[in-house]
Amino acid sequence: MTAEKSVPKTPKSTPPQQKNSRPAKHTTPRAAAPKPTAGKEARFFKSGKKYISSINPATLETFDKTDLTDLSQIATMFAQAKKAQKIWAETPYSQRRAKIKRMEIYIARHADELAEIISRDNGKTKTDALVTEVLPCTLAANWYAKNTAKYMRPRMLPGSTILFFNKRNVLIRQPMGIIGIISPWNYPLTIPFGELIMALMTGNAVMLKVAPDTVATGKAIEQIVAAADLPAGLFHHHIGPGADILDAWLENGIHKIFFTGSVRTGKAIMARAAHYLTPVSLELGGKDPMIVLPDADLEKATNGAAWAGYQNSGQTCAGVERIYVHSSIFEPFVELLRRKTLALRHGADQEFSSDLGAMTNSEQLQEVQRQVKDAVSKGARILAQSSPTENTKGYFFPATLMTGVDHSMDIMRLETFGPVLPVMPYDTIEEAVALANDSEMGLTASLWTKNISLGKKIAEELQAGVVTINDHLYTHGQSETPWGGWKQSGIGRTHAAQGIEEMTQPKLINWDILPVKRNLWWYPLDEKAYRAIQAIFGFLYPVSLGNFLGSGLKMSSYLIKKIFSPWKL
Repeated sequence: MTAEKSVPKTPKSTPPQQKNSRPAKHTTPRAAAPKPTAGKEARFFKSGKKYISSINPATLETFDKTDLTDLSQIATMFAQAKKAQKIWAETPYSQRRAKIKRMEIYIARHADELAEIISRDNGKTKTDALVTEVLPCTLAANWYAKNTAKYMRPRMLPGSTILFFNKRNVLIRQPMGIIGIISPWNYPLTIPFGELIMALMTGNAVMLKVAPDTVATGKAIEQIVAAADLPAGLFHHHIGPGADILDAWLENGIHKIFFTGSVRTGKAIMARAAHYLTPVSLELGGKDPMIVLPDADLEKATNGAAWAGYQNSGQTCAGVERIYVHSSIFEPFVELLRRKTLALRHGADQEFSSDLGAMTNSEQLQEVQRQVKDAVSKGARILAQSSPTENTKGYFFPATLMTGVDHSMDIMRLETFGPVLPVMPYDTIEEAVALANDSEMGLTASLWTKNISLGKKIAEELQAGVVTINDHLYTHGQSETPWGGWKQSGIGRTHAAQGIEEMTQPKLINWDILPVKRNLWWYPLDEKAYRAIQAIFGFLYPVSLGNFLGSGLKMSSYLIKKIFSPWKL
């Protein structure tokens, strides 16, 4: 083992409030709920400021300015969206598919340009942006264009009892109307774009608000949508304080809100939406565990840990945030991961010189620094960190491998959202499962073993929305798989058939197949009606063959007479 490295120096500013701290109790949820813009967004929107500046987190250089949305115009935009949505909902799927295909082609032809925009806007490397953002968007556009119509088809429901022999039921799905998407800064293209495509293919209009850190990527989404030549007013991109935009959406009748971000902000949005009974879909934080079994392929497991833990500078809600390794292989696992961590480079992505880019903002950098410092003060050790390149002016934190950790430390309990891999040994599978489930969050988890059957059994015990075996951090790019978490990791699902359902309202249509006059339970009701209805129990739950036949005869004779004859007054 090499000498332990020191913790990177923390700026003197006060660390932000922890993301999953408990909100204060209050008696009037709507009035007391914290505003979504509290804290991090406040630095972007100063009084009287009419624009927002885009700053490259890797170089701290301003590269773009964007005007804020005039909030007084949002009502007009909603009127336009409602009108456009009615037209769009009646547009055949084949025509919607053709529009989405234009977006897919635009992204493919501008892939390098989009990767460059994301890299400057978010701080991740250009290769990272291409692999985890641009490419998944083309895959999403292709899959939803091809498959949405199939999952939106009317579905006949099977009958449940002979009592309703004359009834038929069909379940149809209809668009919600206007979908609001509030997206984060860690994946500023792929997260909102996937939801945008789902919303459009299911017949909805869309209001989009991206994070203020990544407004330039939001403008790139505008260009992608423009390539589709959608009906005027079907899509709007709003830039400004989150609380003000959210309130404007709610007041103008937004039909559903999809939010991806922190637990704290998700709770605030849910509280404000509750006043209007506006449904929400929330994809919130993660503290995702990785369990390495004794028979795991250590080469693959350490490669997967490095990728899923350090990629995007660890700013991934579904990235590996804590690793549990069987004690029999703990030392070789840690040594191999140590060497791979040391081999990585962090810095501004000039001429593809870096493996890790910058963190997106100073607040998140400070929180990572705080958690690492706290862990070290409680006995944890830093075994390895990545090496800096010559260009580390911005918000950089090295890929960091830690041991000597336990669940008394914030690094093992709070969402870190940074390139830190704390590794802890375990002795039994039961212990590993208990440690993995010892969290308020449950977005994803992974198991590493050559015994797939055993892996599947353990996966059923893990409290997470997604469990992968011998891989981690990739199913978000599979459009055919649902995405979402348990516990405080969120509510609802996006992607796949389940995501399509979240974008729609179910409607049941019921009808008779025979021209009956009255149902058994309609007026007039007398003793004969009561005895006939009472006979239903003997027919459905007979105590003998005679009871079954007698009850069936009594019920059916009365039923046939009643349903086909008029009410005699």
